[in-house]
Amino acid sequence: MTQRTDVVVVGGGQAGLAAAYHLRRLGIEHVILDAAAAPGGAWRHTWDSLRLFSPAAYSSLPGRLMPVQEGQVHPDAAHVVSYLADYEKRYELPVQHGAWVSAVHRDGTFLRVETDSGDWRARAVISATGTWTRPFLPAVPGRRTFTGRQIHTVQYRTPDEFAGQRVIVVGGGNSGAQIAADLTGHAQVTWVTQRPPRYLADDIDGRALFDHATARRRALDEGRTDTGGVASLGDIVAVPPVRAARDAGLLAAKPMFTRLSRSGVEWADGNRQDAEAVIWCTGFRPALAHLAGLRLRGARGHIATTGTQSVEDPRLHFLGYGDWTGPASATLIGVGRPAREAARSIRDLLS
Repeated sequence: MTQRTDVVVVGGGQAGLAAAYHLRRLGIEHVILDAAAAPGGAWRHTWDSLRLFSPAAYSSLPGRLMPVQEGQVHPDAAHVVSYLADYEKRYELPVQHGAWVSAVHRDGTFLRVETDSGDWRARAVISATGTWTRPFLPAVPGRRTFTGRQIHTVQYRTPDEFAGQRVIVVGGGNSGAQIAADLTGHAQVTWVTQRPPRYLADDIDGRALFDHATARRRALDEGRTDTGGVASLGDIVAVPPVRAARDAGLLAAKPMFTRLSRSGVEWADGNRQDAEAVIWCTGFRPALAHLAGLRLRGARGHIATTGTQSVEDPRLHFLGYGDWTGPASATLIGVGRPAREAARSIRDLLS
C-alpha cells in the first residue's frame, strides 16, 4: 500500500529532526523515515571517548537547548543520543524508525519514496542521510596486502582492544587527532597525516566555527572576497584530550606513507614501520544511493544545488551534508538555519 504526505524526510538524525521541527512549525504534513531502530542518528555508533567541540548550550537544535552534562564541559556522544531522543519525543515528531529507504523516483507531480515497509508519495523530499554510513578509504598501494587489522573511524570504539599493539592512525582531521590521543597510553601510536597538523586556537569551539562558516557564506552570497571560513583557521579543534596529548608531545605526526606492506607501512625514503593495526580516519562521502534513480549527478559526480534545493528538481532538498548544503550544516548548532530555509522553500512550493 502506498501512503501519501506532503513531505518525506529521509533520515532521523540531527538534520532530519531539525527539518521536522521547522516543518511542524509551518503546519506542513510530513513523515521522517529513519533506517535506525532507535533515536540518535550516527551518535549511537561513535567511539566511547568522543566529546563535542562545544559546551552543551552551543550544541543545540532549534527550539531546545541541550542540557548540561554533569561533570562535563564538552558532552559525550551518549549525552547527545539522549538529547536527540528527548527532542524527538518532546516535539512529537513523526519518526518511523526501522524504515529503510531504498529509492526515490519521479511519479508525475509527486516523488515516490520506496522503503522496505511500503511506498510513500510526497510532494517534496528532504534527504538528510548524512555521511556516517559511507566511509571513505583511499586507494593506497598495498592496502589489500597488509595482513594486520584495518578499520575506519566508524568501527573504532575503545583503545582497550588495541592494548600493547603498534597502531598506525591515518588522518589529520578531528577524528584522527582524537583517536590518536585516545590510544596514547594504551598502544604504540604512529600518527600519519597528509600535511603537518593544523590546530585551531585553543579557545575556539563549535560556536566560533559556526560563526566563521556563516560569515564566509554571507561574503560569497554578497560577492565579497572569500574569507576562507573554517578552513582558514585550521583542521583540528583542540578539545581537552587532544590538547593534553599534544602538549605532552604525544601527537608528533609523520608524513603520509607511500604504501602498505604485509607487516606495516613504508615511506618514500625507505623507512618502515611495522604495525598490528591501521585505523583510517580519512573521512566520508554523502550517503545518496537512494537518489541514484533521479539521475541528478553532473559530469564530476556533483549534484547542483541552490542552498539546500536541487537545481534540477526543486522538490528535493539536501540537509546536513556540510558546507555543500549550508554553513556548518553537518553540526548540531549549524543545521538549524538551513533546515529553516528548506522548510520555508517547501512551504512556498506547496502553496
